[in-house]
Amino acid sequence: MSEEFTDVEDDRSGLADHPLTANRLEKVEHLRAGGREPYPVGFQRADLAADVRSRHADLEPGAATGEQVTVAGRIMLHRSFGKLVFATIQDPTGRIQLMATRDELGDGVAEFEDLDVGDTIGAAGEVVTTRKGELSVKVSEFTLLAKGLRPLPEKWHGLTDIETRSRRRYLDLIVNEDSMRVARARARILSALRHEFEARGYVEVETPVLATQAGGALAKPFETHHNALGVDMYMRIATELPLKMLIVGGMDKVFELGRIFRNEGIDATHNPEFTMLESYEAFADYHSIAELTEEVIAAVAMAVLGETTVTYGGRDLDLAPPYRRARMVDLLAERIGIEVWPPPDGLASIAAEHGVEVNSAWSDGKIIEAMFEELVEPTIWDPVFVLDHPVDVSPLARRHRDDDGLTERFELFIAGSEYANAYSELNDPIDQRARFTSQAAARAAGDEEAHMVDEAFLRALEYGMPPTGGLGIGVDRLVMLLTDQHHIRDVILFPTMRPED
Repeated sequence: MSEEFTDVEDDRSGLADHPLTANRLEKVEHLRAGGREPYPVGFQRADLAADVRSRHADLEPGAATGEQVTVAGRIMLHRSFGKLVFATIQDPTGRIQLMATRDELGDGVAEFEDLDVGDTIGAAGEVVTTRKGELSVKVSEFTLLAKGLRPLPEKWHGLTDIETRSRRRYLDLIVNEDSMRVARARARILSALRHEFEARGYVEVETPVLATQAGGALAKPFETHHNALGVDMYMRIATELPLKMLIVGGMDKVFELGRIFRNEGIDATHNPEFTMLESYEAFADYHSIAELTEEVIAAVAMAVLGETTVTYGGRDLDLAPPYRRARMVDLLAERIGIEVWPPPDGLASIAAEHGVEVNSAWSDGKIIEAMFEELVEPTIWDPVFVLDHPVDVSPLARRHRDDDGLTERFELFIAGSEYANAYSELNDPIDQRARFTSQAAARAAGDEEAHMVDEAFLRALEYGMPPTGGLGIGVDRLVMLLTDQHHIRDVILFPTMRPED
């Protein structure tokens, strides 16, 4: 008997208490009573659905090939027509139909008919087409590989609730083709990023996730405690400082693709646990890193999509370099019609006139950054390198060679969001200590995102770090861009969620 796609919503109810799951439990007991194991060990799958289809794409209706194949997958459709029973299975490459007949299976056709949607099976048989031309495997033998005790979500109106999809990603991947597409695209994007950096001579390294100080970014860290050492520790908010220590040590080109943890809110572009690529190159500056960034992003788009033009939210974007370059203060001045650098008197009042709330304790640089974020950032569509941020919001960036109130820093903005952040790195240990001290004062005044004084990093810097260009790319946002997804939870297989209880 075939079964419609249905979802048992209440996971806390006993399986035996629901008629659909109770029926499946009975089938498990019946199989075991007959000496058959519903969860056997292993299976030799020789053929994938896509390969079978590609070999026989033009087969005429009612044809037999004589080719024997062995396939395996999850049953997604199951229907019976008297002497014929059909099941469509899904494997990692797609779907293919199985056809069971009494002539081929004898009494085994009843066991095939007793299978359920959601069961995983293996089957062997000849590749044929039905009279309607559907490519099929005419089953000569089959094996139940895993009995599904819970029915899959209903076929047409099933797993659409975003919270359920995020919590039960395994179901989402089974029934939503687009979710599987995004997951596979993410893997290709990560692979392409690695390839681009390795091809340029960068060495991939690993740095600590736990540290006694959280540094390398302005963010609130997650805190924990190491029992054996008896010390409080933090989960990393960036990989910047240890990577720059490796530059001091003579590893001239390094990068890390890793998880970053920031104790911040959750919204469409933020998840407390996310993936960042950080790279550092000795003897480079932020201009050469900008060229690297646009080349890498275009190359990744080509590797994954086959072109640099992408559609995001119904609008086209061209990721081919070169990207526009403009100073943050100039973009803000264009937007409000007032020059903001050098900072004019009454900058806070100017911000208020444009609807931007500011804190009375904020510096001019912080006010400029806040105005840019609210007034300019959402208006950017095509890629723009936003250059030369104020010193007081860039504690790890080198002072600008032509204006020491600004830094040699850029952020890459595309479609209203930041995708990369880069510096000509600060390598003056005296200046770095002064900025850390200023950040520590802000932290003592209540700014939980301000930087800590990192003596270990300062000691390394005092041995001398060559001029260096550094880059951070938000991988999750890049995946969103290249797969046309508009919430970060849709590109992370297991996003951070509030406990169900």
